[in-house]
Amino acid sequence: MSPAFYESVLGYFDRAASYTDLDSGLLDQIKYCNSVYRIRYPVRRDDGSVEVIEAYRAEHSYHRLPVKGGIRYSSHVDQDEIMALAALMTFKCAIAGLPFGGGKGGVKINPSEYSPSEIERLTRRYAFELMRKNFIGPFIDVPAPDMGTGEKEMAFIADTYKAVEKDSPAAFACVTGKPLSLHGIPGRKEATGYGVFIGIRECLKHEEDLSPAGLTAGIKGKKVVIQGTGNVGYHAARFLADAGAVIVGLGASRDGIYNPDGIDLEKAMLYRAKNKCFSGFPDAESFDNPQEILYQPCDILIPAAMENAINETNSERIRASIIAEAANGPVSPAAEAVLISKGRLILPDIYLNSGGVTVSYFEWLKNLNHVSFERMNRRYEINSNEKIAEILERLTDAHIAPSDRSFLSSGPTELDYVNSALEETMVFSYNLLRRKKAEKNLPDLRTAGYLIALEKLAENYITSGIFP
Repeated sequence: MSPAFYESVLGYFDRAASYTDLDSGLLDQIKYCNSVYRIRYPVRRDDGSVEVIEAYRAEHSYHRLPVKGGIRYSSHVDQDEIMALAALMTFKCAIAGLPFGGGKGGVKINPSEYSPSEIERLTRRYAFELMRKNFIGPFIDVPAPDMGTGEKEMAFIADTYKAVEKDSPAAFACVTGKPLSLHGIPGRKEATGYGVFIGIRECLKHEEDLSPAGLTAGIKGKKVVIQGTGNVGYHAARFLADAGAVIVGLGASRDGIYNPDGIDLEKAMLYRAKNKCFSGFPDAESFDNPQEILYQPCDILIPAAMENAINETNSERIRASIIAEAANGPVSPAAEAVLISKGRLILPDIYLNSGGVTVSYFEWLKNLNHVSFERMNRRYEINSNEKIAEILERLTDAHIAPSDRSFLSSGPTELDYVNSALEETMVFSYNLLRRKKAEKNLPDLRTAGYLIALEKLAENYITSGIFP
């Protein structure tokens, strides 16, 4: 599975490169990973036994430092997968205009088979092993959460780094996705899902882009199926439902449910939390085969689980008009060709799931500057807005209702700043993709994204002097 994933990333790169006349040596420099670190280290289990853990960290591009990318805990982790994900991070950051190279890490375990104390020990040891080889640091390589990891693991990494680099004033910028109590940032947990929502919403504003897929503009009433109800899938579904979309299908690792009239997301998630599965959820058809959720009729299908979920064996069965890639590499190249030939619109992973790294950038800046984004001007804006409300009352000789006055005089919180900046990034990037597609008469948005990325990267390499 993973080698095919890595090969598909390289194939997409080559396809985009065919639309340029850049030097072949420069393209090779951009294309491949610069460094891959393979680690094997012992961890003592709770029963006293010792297990040797296999782990990786790949640094794809040094055109800008630090490199940035998540750490996943999965039994499927291998070197090829980590190299592919690191390459995708480079391209995502270039499209979003973030000053990072791409990196990725992985620990080859099934986290559900380890106790909390075992997870802490293996995470801290992984962080220490990265430090030994200079594969982590605020200005070198900054990890973040990914599949199977979250705030807790990032806290262990930050604490381990701080314990060793005790005199570093920027120690907590060594990793992002930390808890708020450990210098994290509001909105990071839901950032990728929120970015998926913004990307879909922006796509649905452009009727000319939607007509080949047979859709009209607007998000309200669109029927959505989500495969994968983890952090990314759940938050994407929640924001879509709040905006008026109808969630008609939910899929997890073992099963799925579908109702063409809609599913109450929160009730379904509570049912799954209680019963450990979706099967038997009332007022919905259940599927014991989790793949079946991909084939149900809908306007928008969001694969938010593993790579290669849609491939040459099942692409003909996909009935969605838009496939929104919330996961990394969920559509294989062969499947992509089939879907595009049928007029389906694919929102590519290198654009759509970049919300996480975008908000990680804001957290990194916050940690380097040692100040929250709201601290400097929120009170000033509240006082200024209150003065404007007073002036309006005086000029109009009218009384502003308390609720309206509260709204007028409020100032932005740090979460407001984060969400606004994320929205600006996603909207700008989508329009960058569609303009490049039209300008070069490209076959799809993915090729446009890769082309934008490699052109930006080529300029960075040349102007920085890294490439002679």
